[in-house]
Amino acid sequence: MVTALSSDDAPAVAAIVAAAVALLWTMAELLHAARVRAIGQLAFGPCAKPQPWVRCVPLLRTLAAAAAAFGLTALLLVEPISHGGKALGADKIRHLLVVLDVSPSMRLVDAGPDGKQSRRARAATLVRSVLARVPVDQYRVSVVAVASGALPVVEDTRDADVLANILDDLPLSFAFPAGKTDLFAGLAAAARIARPWRPGSATVLVVTDGDTVPATGLPKMPESVSGVLLVGVGDPAAGKFIDGHMSRQDVATLRQVALRAGGVYHDGNTKQVPTDALTTLGMVPRERLLDRLALRDYAILATVVGTALLALLPLLLALAGSRWRPGVRRSRSGAILEGAGRTGMWSPPSTGRRPVGAGGSNLPLGGAR
Repeated sequence: MVTALSSDDAPAVAAIVAAAVALLWTMAELLHAARVRAIGQLAFGPCAKPQPWVRCVPLLRTLAAAAAAFGLTALLLVEPISHGGKALGADKIRHLLVVLDVSPSMRLVDAGPDGKQSRRARAATLVRSVLARVPVDQYRVSVVAVASGALPVVEDTRDADVLANILDDLPLSFAFPAGKTDLFAGLAAAARIARPWRPGSATVLVVTDGDTVPATGLPKMPESVSGVLLVGVGDPAAGKFIDGHMSRQDVATLRQVALRAGGVYHDGNTKQVPTDALTTLGMVPRERLLDRLALRDYAILATVVGTALLALLPLLLALAGSRWRPGVRRSRSGAILEGAGRTGMWSPPSTGRRPVGAGGSNLPLGGAR
């Protein structure tokens, strides 16, 4: 029967099993309550009543048993999680297009919080940080290298090793002839790649030092691109001399390009891309905790809570279920009377008379015969 069921039937089947267990457990609790009432004085002392909180124990036990049954049944029927992940439909796949500047100026060392990191290494750190925060099971990543032109390096990959090889200082600059950085050529290549995709399913991430950005020629992004995130690297104040000019991050130009492209600019020279920016672009889903829980998570929670209650209730009943303590005599006010020995057995107080058979007399001690 279990093999004929699918994971879609798991919630309904688990609910039916939990309802059946709750019904049987309720009948058992009613029978148990009748038996306890018959021996009330033996179980709870002369008052024949437990502590007031014990009245809710039958309900708690019933709910705990039903929760445990629901959780265990759901875990039995739901499909196990595989490390490879489940294939997503075409309507749920999202794309990340990384336009990576690999021009010679990206080898200059003036980036990072301490200024001792190359711009290319800082760009790799920023891209890894973004990839670590997006749901990788939903994203396909494409990389376009930019220098004096633009070349697609990889398209729609999920292979983390391929991306790591590209980011780990792969000498992509040797694939381009000498010349000024053409950032707009990279954006045009990204637009061509993204054009066939579903509308609103792609995000463009541009990482560059903004060394040479043309004033005109910005390509228009297709409908598939929902947002553009432009991240600058390199010291924006003090530049480095290369190829006959001073190279530094041009913050004003990069911010203007991001604005014209309908995107967001971030100075990533010393700070990581904030999660709020990724959430605004739709790269990190804005979900509540309950929205991210699946049937497996609810099943585990129900199993843990149900079994924990079933295990702890007997201990609580034994420790605090009744006021009666066998072997200790109390007055009506609840005070412990004299004569309760260390063994817990009550013995009558001394009356001053000699016990019968002790010296053949039952007169008061020291009295005349």
